[in-house]
Amino acid sequence: MACYVFAAGTHYGLESRPQSGDTVIAADGGWKICEKENIVPTLLIGDFDSLEQMPDFPNTRRLPVEKDDTDTMLALKEGLENGETLFHIYGGLGGSRTDHTVANLQALLYLAEHGARGILYGNNESFTAVKNGRITFPPYSGGTLSVFCIGEDAKGVSIRGAHYSLDDAVLTAGFPLGVSNHFQGEPVEISVEDGSLIIYTGQVC
Repeated sequence: MACYVFAAGTHYGLESRPQSGDTVIAADGGWKICEKENIVPTLLIGDFDSLEQMPDFPNTRRLPVEKDDTDTMLALKEGLENGETLFHIYGGLGGSRTDHTVANLQALLYLAEHGARGILYGNNESFTAVKNGRITFPPYSGGTLSVFCIGEDAKGVSIRGAHYSLDDAVLTAGFPLGVSNHFQGEPVEISVEDGSLIIYTGQVC
Protein backbone atom coordinates (compact mmCIF):
# COMPACT_ATOMS: atom_id res chain seq x y z
CA MET A 1 0.00 0.00 0.00
CA ALA A 2 1.06 3.57 -0.62
CA CYS A 3 0.10 7.16 0.10
CA TYR A 4 -0.71 9.44 -2.83
CA VAL A 5 -0.33 13.17 -2.22
CA PHE A 6 -1.68 15.68 -4.72
CA ALA A 7 -0.32 19.23 -4.46
CA ALA A 8 -1.18 22.48 -6.23
CA GLY A 9 1.67 22.55 -8.77
CA THR A 10 1.61 21.48 -12.41
CA HIS A 11 0.07 18.09 -13.14
CA TYR A 12 1.70 16.13 -15.98
CA GLY A 13 -0.35 12.94 -15.70
CA LEU A 14 -0.19 9.85 -13.53
CA GLU A 15 2.55 7.24 -13.56
CA SER A 16 0.26 5.03 -11.48
CA ARG A 17 -3.19 5.32 -9.97
CA PRO A 18 -4.18 4.74 -6.36
CA GLN A 19 -5.39 1.23 -5.69
CA SER A 20 -7.80 -0.15 -3.12
CA GLY A 21 -6.29 0.31 0.32
CA ASP A 22 -4.06 3.24 -0.66
CA THR A 23 -4.35 6.56 1.14
CA VAL A 24 -5.02 9.66 -0.98
CA ILE A 25 -4.46 13.15 0.43
CA ALA A 26 -5.30 16.28 -1.55
CA ALA A 27 -3.28 19.29 -0.38
CA ASP A 28 -5.28 22.45 -1.09
CA GLY A 29 -5.18 23.01 -4.88
CA GLY A 30 -4.31 19.35 -5.36
CA TRP A 31 -8.07 18.88 -5.15
CA LYS A 32 -8.24 20.01 -8.79
CA ILE A 33 -5.95 17.16 -9.86
CA CYS A 34 -8.15 14.67 -8.03
CA GLU A 35 -11.19 16.06 -9.82
CA LYS A 36 -9.45 15.85 -13.20
CA GLU A 37 -8.35 12.26 -12.59
CA ASN A 38 -11.69 11.18 -11.03
CA ILE A 39 -10.00 10.30 -7.75
CA VAL A 40 -11.83 10.68 -4.45
CA PRO A 41 -9.28 11.61 -1.77
CA THR A 42 -9.23 10.12 1.69
CA LEU A 43 -8.57 13.60 3.11
CA LEU A 44 -8.56 17.19 1.83
CA ILE A 45 -6.17 19.36 3.84
CA GLY A 46 -4.78 22.89 3.66
CA ASP A 47 -5.38 26.60 4.17
CA PHE A 48 -7.24 26.78 0.82
CA ASP A 49 -5.50 29.82 -0.56
CA SER A 50 -5.09 27.97 -3.90
CA LEU A 51 -8.80 27.31 -4.48
CA GLU A 52 -11.46 29.84 -5.39
CA GLN A 53 -13.87 28.29 -2.90
CA MET A 54 -13.99 25.51 -0.33
CA PRO A 55 -15.07 22.22 -1.90
CA ASP A 56 -18.16 20.57 -0.48
CA PHE A 57 -16.26 17.54 0.78
CA PRO A 58 -16.99 15.86 4.12
CA ASN A 59 -13.45 14.85 5.12
CA THR A 60 -11.80 18.27 5.06
CA ARG A 61 -9.29 19.76 7.47
CA ARG A 62 -8.88 23.53 7.19
CA LEU A 63 -5.76 25.13 8.63
CA PRO A 64 -4.63 28.74 9.11
CA VAL A 65 -2.63 30.46 6.36
CA GLU A 66 0.05 31.51 8.87
CA LYS A 67 1.79 28.24 9.71
CA ASP A 68 5.27 26.70 9.52
CA ASP A 69 4.40 23.82 7.17
CA THR A 70 3.36 24.01 3.54
CA ASP A 71 0.11 22.25 2.69
CA THR A 72 2.11 19.50 0.98
CA MET A 73 4.30 18.98 4.05
CA LEU A 74 1.19 18.76 6.22
CA ALA A 75 -0.14 16.05 3.92
CA LEU A 76 3.13 14.13 4.15
CA LYS A 77 3.19 14.41 7.93
CA GLU A 78 -0.38 13.13 8.03
CA GLY A 79 0.69 10.10 6.03
CA LEU A 80 3.69 9.46 8.28
CA GLU A 81 1.48 9.63 11.35
CA ASN A 82 -0.71 6.95 9.76
CA GLY A 83 2.30 4.68 9.27
CA GLU A 84 2.79 5.21 5.53
CA THR A 85 6.27 4.42 4.18
CA LEU A 86 5.88 5.01 0.41
CA PHE A 87 4.64 8.34 -0.95
CA HIS A 88 3.75 9.19 -4.56
CA ILE A 89 3.67 12.99 -4.88
CA TYR A 90 1.98 14.67 -7.85
CA GLY A 91 1.61 18.39 -8.52
CA GLY A 92 4.76 19.11 -6.54
CA LEU A 93 6.81 20.54 -9.43
CA GLY A 94 6.24 23.40 -11.86
CA GLY A 95 3.51 25.95 -11.38
CA SER A 96 4.16 29.58 -10.51
CA ARG A 97 5.99 28.93 -7.23
CA THR A 98 9.56 27.70 -7.70
CA ASP A 99 10.08 28.07 -3.96
CA HIS A 100 7.49 25.34 -3.42
CA THR A 101 9.40 23.10 -5.83
CA VAL A 102 12.51 23.53 -3.66
CA ALA A 103 10.42 22.93 -0.54
CA ASN A 104 9.09 19.68 -2.01
CA LEU A 105 12.61 18.49 -2.81
CA GLN A 106 13.50 19.14 0.82
CA ALA A 107 10.37 17.26 1.83
CA LEU A 108 11.78 14.15 0.13
CA LEU A 109 14.69 14.31 2.56
CA TYR A 110 12.27 14.77 5.46
CA LEU A 111 10.57 11.52 4.44
CA ALA A 112 13.90 9.72 4.14
CA GLU A 113 14.87 10.93 7.62
CA HIS A 114 11.64 9.42 8.94
CA GLY A 115 12.09 5.99 7.39
CA ALA A 116 9.93 6.55 4.31
CA ARG A 117 10.51 7.01 0.61
CA GLY A 118 8.90 9.73 -1.46
CA ILE A 119 8.76 9.95 -5.24
CA LEU A 120 8.10 13.41 -6.67
CA TYR A 121 6.76 13.27 -10.23
CA GLY A 122 7.15 15.84 -13.00
CA ASN A 123 7.05 15.79 -16.80
CA ASN A 124 8.60 12.38 -17.61
CA GLU A 125 10.93 12.87 -14.68
CA SER A 126 10.99 12.11 -10.99
CA PHE A 127 12.99 12.79 -7.84
CA THR A 128 13.54 10.71 -4.74
CA ALA A 129 15.90 10.82 -1.75
CA VAL A 130 17.97 8.41 0.31
CA LYS A 131 19.73 8.90 3.64
CA ASN A 132 22.35 6.46 4.97
CA GLY A 133 21.05 3.69 2.74
CA ARG A 134 20.57 2.44 -0.79
CA ILE A 135 18.07 2.52 -3.66
CA THR A 136 17.91 0.12 -6.62
CA PHE A 137 16.36 1.07 -9.96
CA PRO A 138 15.10 -1.42 -12.59
CA PRO A 139 17.21 -2.22 -15.68
CA TYR A 140 15.97 0.68 -17.81
CA SER A 141 17.36 0.57 -21.36
CA GLY A 142 17.73 4.34 -21.44
CA GLY A 143 17.17 7.54 -19.54
CA THR A 144 19.03 10.08 -17.45
CA LEU A 145 20.18 9.59 -13.88
CA SER A 146 21.62 12.33 -11.67
CA VAL A 147 22.69 12.17 -8.03
CA PHE A 148 23.05 15.26 -5.84
CA CYS A 149 24.23 15.75 -2.29
CA ILE A 150 21.76 17.58 -0.07
CA GLY A 151 22.97 18.89 3.26
CA GLU A 152 26.34 17.90 4.74
CA ASP A 153 28.92 16.07 2.62
CA ALA A 154 27.67 12.64 1.54
CA LYS A 155 30.36 10.04 2.22
CA GLY A 156 30.76 6.52 0.89
CA VAL A 157 28.66 7.16 -2.25
CA SER A 158 28.63 4.34 -4.80
CA ILE A 159 26.81 4.01 -8.13
CA ARG A 160 26.75 0.60 -9.79
CA GLY A 161 25.15 -0.46 -13.07
CA ALA A 162 24.95 3.02 -14.65
CA HIS A 163 27.07 4.28 -17.55
CA TYR A 164 29.37 6.08 -15.10
CA SER A 165 30.20 4.21 -11.93
CA LEU A 166 31.28 5.64 -8.60
CA ASP A 167 32.90 3.82 -5.70
CA ASP A 168 33.11 5.07 -2.12
CA ALA A 169 33.18 8.71 -3.22
CA VAL A 170 32.36 11.93 -1.40
CA LEU A 171 29.70 14.18 -2.91
CA THR A 172 29.27 17.75 -1.72
CA ALA A 173 26.42 20.24 -2.02
CA GLY A 174 28.81 22.68 -3.70
CA PHE A 175 29.72 20.68 -6.82
CA PRO A 176 27.38 18.63 -9.08
CA LEU A 177 29.70 15.65 -9.70
CA GLY A 178 26.78 13.21 -10.06
CA VAL A 179 24.84 15.03 -12.79
CA SER A 180 23.99 13.49 -16.21
CA ASN A 181 24.60 9.79 -15.77
CA HIS A 182 22.67 7.23 -17.85
CA PHE A 183 20.83 3.94 -17.56
CA GLN A 184 22.21 1.22 -19.81
CA GLY A 185 19.96 -1.82 -19.43
CA GLU A 186 21.24 -2.98 -16.06
CA PRO A 187 19.80 -2.55 -12.55
CA VAL A 188 21.32 0.54 -10.96
CA GLU A 189 22.15 0.63 -7.26
CA ILE A 190 22.92 3.92 -5.53
CA SER A 191 24.17 3.81 -1.95
CA VAL A 192 25.45 6.29 0.60
CA GLU A 193 27.07 5.31 3.90
CA ASP A 194 26.84 8.68 5.65
CA GLY A 195 24.74 11.51 4.26
CA SER A 196 21.77 12.32 2.07
CA LEU A 197 21.21 12.25 -1.67
CA ILE A 198 18.55 13.59 -4.02
CA ILE A 199 18.24 11.31 -7.07
CA TYR A 200 16.78 12.46 -10.39
CA THR A 201 15.59 10.19 -13.20
CA GLY A 202 14.31 11.42 -16.57
CA GLN A 203 12.95 9.93 -19.80
CA VAL A 204 13.46 6.35 -18.58
CA CYS A 205 12.42 3.51 -20.84
